[in-house]
Amino acid sequence: MSIYFLGINGVIGSGAFLIPQTIYKDMNLMSVFITICAALTVSMVTLCYADLSSRFTGSGAAWLYSYHAFGRFTGYELGIYTWFLGCCTYAAEIVALLTILKTLSPVFSNHAVHYGIAIGIIVLIVLFTIINLFGRTIVKLVDNLSSAAKMITILIFIIIGAFFIHKMNFTPVIPKAATLGVGPYFKHFGAAFSVVFYMFTGFSFIPIAPKQMNNPEKNIPKVLISVMITVTILYALMMLVAIGILGSKMVNYSTPIAVAFQKAVGDWGYVLVIAGMLISVIGVAFAGSFNTPSLIASLANEHAMLPKWIGKKNKHDAAWVAILLSAIITMILITQSYLFLVSCIVLASFIQYVPSILAVIKFKHTNEFPNNGFKLPFGYVIPALALIISCYMVTNFTWKTILVGIVVGVLAAVAYFFIEKDEEKHQKYLSKMRNK
Repeated sequence: MSIYFLGINGVIGSGAFLIPQTIYKDMNLMSVFITICAALTVSMVTLCYADLSSRFTGSGAAWLYSYHAFGRFTGYELGIYTWFLGCCTYAAEIVALLTILKTLSPVFSNHAVHYGIAIGIIVLIVLFTIINLFGRTIVKLVDNLSSAAKMITILIFIIIGAFFIHKMNFTPVIPKAATLGVGPYFKHFGAAFSVVFYMFTGFSFIPIAPKQMNNPEKNIPKVLISVMITVTILYALMMLVAIGILGSKMVNYSTPIAVAFQKAVGDWGYVLVIAGMLISVIGVAFAGSFNTPSLIASLANEHAMLPKWIGKKNKHDAAWVAILLSAIITMILITQSYLFLVSCIVLASFIQYVPSILAVIKFKHTNEFPNNGFKLPFGYVIPALALIISCYMVTNFTWKTILVGIVVGVLAAVAYFFIEKDEEKHQKYLSKMRNK
């Protein structure tokens, strides 16, 4: 259950409460359909991760799979990208926190107050860092509590809000601009799809630290599938209820879920959802503060692709150098806008999905690293569909986002040839895996 709650916390974040406005603007009532389409799309990739997580118990997820499938350099590059994705996700939730506070009162837009909040956010990152330094026990407790709180908030909104739906609010079904032809339709569809896609990306962090979980080969695949089913149902119902209450007015509010509940039951509903949003955002940020350092530490500790000191642990078995390094990068990224960070997250997700899907295809063909607990059904059908859909995401990236991706990849590649790597440890690991 702790792994399940970690997955819920990693997936349901600021996007569930802030992005519905953007999706509705592009596709109106069809945004519910877009949400389900995105869920089905990501589920194809999720099943590939479930297959891979049943083959490996080492930490790292996407980069570990690529490492075994395509070699050391590919694994290293994917490791850096996935770490970058974690830092961006962590930063995006922190920026979302500031956005939510601004909606509460005009006073939060005051420059003096704004800077005060910014300092408070830095203090929050420092607090998360300190908690992580004391190991997994405290992390698990905080994660379970925040996950349960956000799910209760969402369920209350869906169940009570359903009684305040007005059928007339379900029109228009699709924006008039999207009905002018095939080109305009797919333009609107693509814009909404890429944003919704972000709402599901957190699943890829579930398999990052299996060594800190019980029976990961069986539990992680189960959790990946159950989390995706849970989140899909919650997202679709949230969108449906919010549209049913607000209708076309959804485009006017940056926090549509909170405003919808306020319209339905009064001010207490707004306060409840805002509280749930804050818990949700802090929960995802907290999950990111744990998962992200674990990833870069695994590059140093398990496969010696980074200097040993990066994976150094304290007496609580916490990789303190990786934790501090991740916190510093996150503090730099919080200077960027929320939507820019979202686009970077989607790009980094795409970059890690494609090699992971190809790894599934290769292992199925070569029969390397047999499955333990879960096996992807239907042969090559699911990975092939996941690959096609993932490649579709390329059409929705801006040049600015692509440039960021190129810069990260080039800097990582250059650093690879200058970083002192423990080749002896690497060869011992390979020998151990061959013997298995």
